[in-house]
Amino acid sequence: MKLIKLTALALALFAAAGSGFAQKSASDGIAEYRALLQDGNPAELFEAKGEDLWKKKRGPKSASLEQCDLGKGPGVVKGVFVELPRYFPDTNRVQDLESRLVTCMESLQGFNAAEIAKTPFGKGEQNNVTALATWVAAESKGMRFNLPQGHQSERTSYEVGKRLFFKRGGSHDFACASCHSVEGKRIRLQDLPVLTGNPGDGVGFAAWPAYRVSNGQMWGMQLRLNDCYRLQRFPYPGFGSEATIALGTYMGVNAKGAASVAPALKR
Repeated sequence: MKLIKLTALALALFAAAGSGFAQKSASDGIAEYRALLQDGNPAELFEAKGEDLWKKKRGPKSASLEQCDLGKGPGVVKGVFVELPRYFPDTNRVQDLESRLVTCMESLQGFNAAEIAKTPFGKGEQNNVTALATWVAAESKGMRFNLPQGHQSERTSYEVGKRLFFKRGGSHDFACASCHSVEGKRIRLQDLPVLTGNPGDGVGFAAWPAYRVSNGQMWGMQLRLNDCYRLQRFPYPGFGSEATIALGTYMGVNAKGAASVAPALKR
């Protein structure tokens, strides 16, 4: 009920911003909308579920994820989110939070990583991956991004991500840069952040995972990038693909120094 009332108030704010009634910019109206909803952010439900999943014995091996190494050693959660994607020696690849969680689900719990990767977003174990990612991200809220670039694979991932960010294609000849490389662009009532540099605290890469009020779904970065490709009229990338992880590396390195607000609240 609280969420319904706040959503109604948010719609009123949008109307005011659009008509000029409140004598404020659309960006100001959206900022108020998010602030009003933040106290009842449904992401908190996903956080709670994710923490439970982390500690619960599941899968063919009936084991928890409490020995999962997300980059700072087995079981360490705080601070890992703001240093991902990064290189992991055991898989010999750069991984983001979601793909690394799937690796742990396979190695520690016995789940089939390939099957999870093929599962649609929001269903089955993919839904659990999103909840786990939401909780892990929340454990680093307020901390500042500082992705490692010491390993050659990390530097390569950044360069690949940079090229993909500016690569144009699809029926509309779009690239990520079409929306996120020039100041002053917007879609509907929302300003589009420039992601070729540090866009600021809680903006762009520093805001996901996030709860989307418009469709009542929790989105991790893998789904966010998947939907960006849809909007560009590109084929969907595979879950945890080198392409999506490289884009995450590019945006994450560029966001160095920005404070994470994930899990955030989005339209």
